[in-house]
Amino acid sequence: MRSAPYLVAAALIAAPLLLAQPSRPVAPAPDLVPVPAGPFLMGSDAVGEPDEWPRHTVDVPAFSIDRTEVPRSAYDRCVRAGACREARPLDARFERPTLPVVGVSWHQARAYCAWAGRRLPTEEEWEKAARGTDGRTYPWGETYPTNALAVFGRAEATGSPDPVGSHPRGASPYGALDLAGNVWEWVESPYDPYAYRHPQTPPTCETALQALHDLRAHRVRGFTGANPLPTTCERVLRGGGWNYGGAGLRSANRVHHAPNFRLVMSGFRCAVSGVVGDGGVVSDAGVQ
Repeated sequence: MRSAPYLVAAALIAAPLLLAQPSRPVAPAPDLVPVPAGPFLMGSDAVGEPDEWPRHTVDVPAFSIDRTEVPRSAYDRCVRAGACREARPLDARFERPTLPVVGVSWHQARAYCAWAGRRLPTEEEWEKAARGTDGRTYPWGETYPTNALAVFGRAEATGSPDPVGSHPRGASPYGALDLAGNVWEWVESPYDPYAYRHPQTPPTCETALQALHDLRAHRVRGFTGANPLPTTCERVLRGGGWNYGGAGLRSANRVHHAPNFRLVMSGFRCAVSGVVGDGGVVSDAGVQ
């Protein structure tokens, strides 16, 4: 089972759905790094939990992803523009503008990305950006996490994330930072515990609910800690957080929560389809 604390329930507060229509950003979002089109190895075999089995090959179109998690300063600009709801009120540990924004729901993350002219990455895109094409365990390779590579293992009562981009030694093969540790990251995909058994069929809320019903029929409690199986369509978070154990920072690790939860250990980053060059031109061509 995954190490505790698992996205502690006391940290969860429901957030209302966003109703504001997105507008264009008034200041730059985080830099994007390109991820070329092509196959990669997704998931695990006999490591981790059954919801990430089996390891399989996925062919992902070219896309670009934020180099860092979205910082609070960028999210606050979206709030001032009227396109985002304020993040969950938290203490001073989480308020510095250079820290990743936390205490935002999946709905709020989606709204920010739309305002920035982007979108949330899919689960496949996030994992490819994190581990590249060689099946590595962590973004930097096989070395077990250290404090020089990632932010993890901090006490929930006193800890917090570091400013975005603080651990360049932990960069992914494409140059994305903090894809392991610091904060859990919302992705677009619904949580289907059987998704890797049918990788050619994209998961939907319908397939997720069918899989969850099957697990309950077989008296399987779940794959992600002590939390019971959900009865509604939940969304995936990836990457591990500042209060999580080192083993949970594996790039194939999947966790999930209801999309209206706002957690002190979760934030997000955005993506766009195609490769974004220095001039901001988006192309669907892969980078060779």
